Amino acid sequence: MTQRTRRTGTNALRHELTASSEHHSSATPEAVYAVLSDLHTHAVWGGERQSDSTRIVSIDAPEGEASVGTEFQTVGTDPMGRFTDRSVVTTADRPTAFEFVTEARLLTKKGASVDWTNVHRYELRASDTGCDIGYTVRIARVSSLPGLLRVFNLPVLSGLAMKASASVGRRGVQNLAAMAEERADAR
Repeated sequence: MTQRTRRTGTNALRHELTASSEHHSSATPEAVYAVLSDLHTHAVWGGERQSDSTRIVSIDAPEGEASVGTEFQTVGTDPMGRFTDRSVVTTADRPTAFEFVTEARLLTKKGASVDWTNVHRYELRASDTGCDIGYTVRIARVSSLPGLLRVFNLPVLSGLAMKASASVGRRGVQNLAAMAEERADAR
């Protein structure tokens, strides 16, 4: 089942920005999906196991498996500043797809406040040796582009910025796969 949220507010982006990554896991799609849909695990594979500079710091989410409509909040940090996020699960198709939309507020290190709308989508494809995990983040809206954020509207530089974003996503997907494999091995 898929649900969409309504975007509100101004958009300083000239076009949506997208970053994708893929990783093979020896875990089954079901095992990876179980980790994804347990939102508290995001604080581990997207937090504790990420770099100190870009990570989830805390999460407030309901216990159990997330489904369409499940809402959760996170606090995160990255080189630009500190994020406070409110997310809602929009796709929960066990064991092939999990997606959530995040309304984020970035407080930059220089004190500017910037609102973002991001769509995070995970696609799981079974293989003979586990599954392939595809992750895509779409930056659909940014309210303003102060300081270095201006690069998002410059063709060559936005590509470089999105490559940096893809590397964070790639590490997250690798951490997700590792956590699913650890859980599968423990059984």
